[in-house]
Amino acid sequence: MKTPRTDAYLALKADSEKVKRLSLRRLFDDAPKRAEQFSIQLEGIFFDYSKNHLTPETLELFTQFANACNLPEEIDSLFSGKHVNNTEDRPALHTALRHQGTATTAEQQAVTDTLKKMRLCVEKIHAYEWLGHSKKPIKTVINIGIGGSDLGPRMVTQALSAYQEWQGKVAFVANIDGADLSDVLFNTDPETTLFIAASKSFTTSETLANTLAAREWLINNGCPEAALTNHFIAITSNISAAQAMGISIENIFPMWDWVGGRYSLWSAIGLPIAIAIGMDNFNDLLSGANMMDEHYQNTPINNNMPAMAGLCEFWYNQFWGAQSHAILAYAQRLNRLPAYLQQLDMESLGKSVSRDGAAINYPTGAIIWGTEGSNGQHSFHQLLHQGKHVIPVDFILVNQAMSDLDQHHQHLQACCISQSQALLQGKTLTDAVKELEEQGMNQEDVSRLAPHKVVSGNKPSNTIILEQLDPRHLGALLAFYEHKVHTHSVLLDINPFDQWGVELGKQLSTPVFKALDQGKVDEKWDSSTKSLIAKLT
Repeated sequence: MKTPRTDAYLALKADSEKVKRLSLRRLFDDAPKRAEQFSIQLEGIFFDYSKNHLTPETLELFTQFANACNLPEEIDSLFSGKHVNNTEDRPALHTALRHQGTATTAEQQAVTDTLKKMRLCVEKIHAYEWLGHSKKPIKTVINIGIGGSDLGPRMVTQALSAYQEWQGKVAFVANIDGADLSDVLFNTDPETTLFIAASKSFTTSETLANTLAAREWLINNGCPEAALTNHFIAITSNISAAQAMGISIENIFPMWDWVGGRYSLWSAIGLPIAIAIGMDNFNDLLSGANMMDEHYQNTPINNNMPAMAGLCEFWYNQFWGAQSHAILAYAQRLNRLPAYLQQLDMESLGKSVSRDGAAINYPTGAIIWGTEGSNGQHSFHQLLHQGKHVIPVDFILVNQAMSDLDQHHQHLQACCISQSQALLQGKTLTDAVKELEEQGMNQEDVSRLAPHKVVSGNKPSNTIILEQLDPRHLGALLAFYEHKVHTHSVLLDINPFDQWGVELGKQLSTPVFKALDQGKVDEKWDSSTKSLIAKLT
């Protein structure tokens, strides 16, 4: 078993025991300017981490521990193209996808060429010059993909709906449940529909099945097989498989093995985003991410936004028993952000061995969950406030209103700030008694009811404020979370760029499908699997 035993780790652990004796209320009372000391500002994105159980001494230990884990060197390795994905012997160069300036490497040149090809495609669709088999212009684009080929593009397209330039419809299909595709195709005109099949291998079962079904739908509705290429784009590294399905080479965009699926929305996988909001806005998205890249690469640990966020998450996971982390975006258009971050964080950090293959006996990663504010306040916030769990929270707030309803936006901001304040200060028994007495309640009822109104407070949270929900600031926010995950992975000494657990499910799916299709089971399987297949055949 591998256990961190460096002096810096032991010092951090010892500090956590000291800090546990200090409430957040006490920390704020003792330092009137605490919010200034524990916050970071970067070009329209503000990160307030003052409502965490941290002291100035803790911050010093954070830096010492990060240095002991070689975080600065690991950041340099990430950006320089070293093979940081050691199990697959490849780099993780998603930052090259948003590189700004002249291309100086083969990877950057490939990205530049792809962006040019994307622009030509987008402009052709926007000008209604991309014609279907019957010479009618494309008016609907349906992205078929799953995991990283769906979550990022779908989330960003929705988040930036205010910046949509194309008057057509951009839709998404991911689930192998046929209802997903059927519902999207309902009332859709086959003559004016373009499909984007996004799959690195072009063998992903869900994407392949949905692409074949879309192909059959077009043929059944009058599209000649020879004209199918008018209705299909492929984004893949398996060019021959895409061509075998009738997609012309001109309509095939590349994917590279140095970009993982959960980091791919910045690549041609982001084509549906670009179609919806235009290439200029898509480039602004890349620019915002690049801004955060440069900050992460060049800023000392103690003022490095993603690094400090990653250290805070490590702090709570390792020493405070936190098993989950809530993402609460007070912006309706960000309601798919938690699902996107679930893959980014949990697929990256859900590991049980270190980078050298040694078994780990400390927690890795957290369960990421959440929803948009203020809806969550009327469902699960009760557990956040009065439950016994330690659940760090990220509150995400947008400064500029996202509609003409200005008072709505002020109410939204008030809800967000008050929730973080309530997690901090809570309500004591004395406060509860006083509140009930002021309502005129008799003493017997006060004594009976007051304990139920106590809210412990002392719950950790971060608050992130975006100046506005535009492409640049959204790009910076998403890159912030990418680099937070990278920091956490370095502290945990794990590889965040592979996902062998996902691969196992794919391997087992093939024989199970065959058993369901043919009614034959492998006698070596467990009794539950065999009985479930028997029930369904």
